[in-house]
Amino acid sequence: MTVQDHSDIRARPQAGMSTRAKAGLVLLGFLVVAGALLFTEHQAHVLGLLVWLPLIACPLMHVFMHGGHGRHRGAGPNDQRSV
Repeated sequence: MTVQDHSDIRARPQAGMSTRAKAGLVLLGFLVVAGALLFTEHQAHVLGLLVWLPLIACPLMHVFMHGGHGRHRGAGPNDQRSV
């Protein structure tokens, strides 16, 4: 019987996906299945809340998209603000 040297096994690059990539794919698959099941089971609740979306979106868009009141005058880059 001969003794074989397996010291070069660690030096070779591994073929295929890493364990972290496999775990990420498993997590992604789990989240897709869980999301589909949650949507199908709670579809009436989700669609019932969509009715209120425009009423919620209007004040939120007003607050976050306006950028604050009093700054709508279109000041140019050379205009200076008085403090």
